[in-house]
Order: sequence, then C-alpha cells, then structure tokens
Amino acid sequence: MRNPWTRTGNYKTSYAQDTTIFATYSEQASLAVFLIGMLVLPRFLVRGDMQILDLILIYALAVLGLNIITGYAGLINIGHAAFMGVGAYTAALVAPHLPFWAVLPVSGLVAAAAGAVVGIPALRIKHLYLAIATLAFQLIFEWAVGHSPALEQGGAMAMPRGMVFFGYKIAFKNHHYFWYYVSFTVLVLMAFGFRNLLRTRFGRSLVAVRDNDRAADAMGMDPGKTKVFAFALGAFYAGVAGALYAYWSRAVVIEDYSLMISIKFLAMAIVGGLGTLVGSFLGPAFLELLDINMETFSYAIKEIYNPPGVDVGSAIRPLAFGLAIVLFLIFEPRGLANWWRLLRSYFRNWPFKY
Repeated sequence: MRNPWTRTGNYKTSYAQDTTIFATYSEQASLAVFLIGMLVLPRFLVRGDMQILDLILIYALAVLGLNIITGYAGLINIGHAAFMGVGAYTAALVAPHLPFWAVLPVSGLVAAAAGAVVGIPALRIKHLYLAIATLAFQLIFEWAVGHSPALEQGGAMAMPRGMVFFGYKIAFKNHHYFWYYVSFTVLVLMAFGFRNLLRTRFGRSLVAVRDNDRAADAMGMDPGKTKVFAFALGAFYAGVAGALYAYWSRAVVIEDYSLMISIKFLAMAIVGGLGTLVGSFLGPAFLELLDINMETFSYAIKEIYNPPGVDVGSAIRPLAFGLAIVLFLIFEPRGLANWWRLLRSYFRNWPFKY
C-alpha cells in the first residue's frame, strides 16, 4: 500500500499522479510550515532587515520571469532589467489613477507587450545573436527613458505615498512591512503559476523548443510562437516585479534598471539554478546577502589596510560577485537548487545511503 506521508516506492498509476505538485503529505505540511514561518518572520526583524528581505522577494519575482525565458525556453536574455523598468515606469504613470492592486497587473501586461516585441527577433536568430538583440533592447530602453520628458529623462518619478488599504494607512514606519506582505503574496501566487507551467502544453513546448526546436516543430509545436510566448510571460513577471519595486522604493529612477541589473539577474539565475523554482529564491538571497556582507567586510578592510591611491574596500564587492559566478559555473553549474535537491534526497533516504 502506498504511504501518503513518505516516498516508499513508485506507485503512480495515472498521469495526474505523475504530474502532481506534492508527492506526499509531508511535502504539503513542510510548505505550510514554511509559509507560516514567512508570515510571522517580520515580527522578529527590524526595519533595516525588512528592507533587505523586501528586495530579495522582489528580485526573486523578476528572476522567476528570467527563468521562464532562459531556464525553460533556453533563450539568452541580457535585457531583463529593461522589462522590469517598463513595468516600473508604467506603474509611475498609472499609479495616481488606479489602486496598487490594479497597477500591478497593468504594469505586467505592458511589460509583456514589450517582451513580445523583443521576442520577435527570436523567430530568426538564436544564441549569441539573440543575446545581442536583447542587449540592444536594454540600451534602447535606457536611451528612450533618458530622452523622454514625460519620464523625467531618467530622473526620479515619485510614487504615491500615504496610501490607505482597507483602513490600514501605509506610513514611514510600516512601509517595508506592508510591502513585504504584498510582495510575498504576489510571489507565492506567481510561483505556483511558474510551478504549474510545466504541467501545461505551453510549458512543455518551452522545454521541447529549448532542447531541439526542429524536433519540436516536427511534433506539431510552433517554435516561433513558443519563443515569443516565453518572452511575453517572462516580461510579465518582470513588469509586476518592477511595479512592486517602484512602490517599495517610493520612486522610479533609471539607474535601478540598468544593464548592470540585467547582468545581476542573470547571475542570480545561474547561481540559484537555471529553470528551477527553488533556485529563483536561493539565487537572489545568496547574492544580496553576499553583497551586504562584503560591504561590511570592505569597511573593516579599509580600517586595516587602505594604501593611498588604492580603494581596496570598494574592490571587494565586485570581486566577490564575479568570483561567485565563476566558481558556480565551474564547480556547480546546476546552482544552489542542486544542493537543495541533494539535501532533500539525503533526508528522504536517511538512515539509508540510497
């Protein structure tokens, strides 16, 4: 008889059982405990810690979209921050006229439209050439914003403040706490959508086109439409993340959506694990915490050794960032998600070795 709490064998007798999200009751219970823990976590954190946690959640949502484009569909994207910027600037324009819960999907849809346009070159080009095309979109976005008076030419565009949500006024002291719960709720909902994507024919088409687009075409899938769909859906995630970031930071500035941020997103996807749900959370958390700790370490280095004309402390942060990417590419190309898989396998099989 199949044990519903532990994996004691493969007793799946239907396709529905094979594609289920939770294989056992213990997985459902562990997820419930994790969600409850995340909901009560802000009670034990100060405002500065909440600021870091909010940023990790928003970046995780953007990396989910990048994993759809690069992880699932295998399309290199170096302009993901531009999609996030499209959502942020859309939010800045429509926020005075709509409630925030309506601004989020509107920003995502506008970003999805931009993603579909950027995905058109994917109909004819791939690999390095597609990477250059997405890089061109990133540069065009920065140039267009920088020369647009309606967007303050890249300067700060203020977001609404002092909002009231069901009688709850969002002020300075509770700002990060409120947007933590909003970001966490949106992230959980869109993470379930991400997880269910491979259970649909659209998600399976993404993987088939990534593995071999000619074979997918022979099996009746349209590689062109699939690639455009991947860009549109991934950009939708980035657009929603951009709107959340705009509300969280209280302003929209072009520097927050530059080429460096796009590279940072790509690094988060690689470190976390391309095409994995868990990696979309672990990558942003690892690199953001690494950056914060390296900043603290750099101050200590400056006090100990800082020769004139050489800023040793400032060089540590980019050095650690680049070194982390190189080491993961060499020694763990499957990212932190593979470590999580091995850890789960160990506890599932314990006390046996296999």
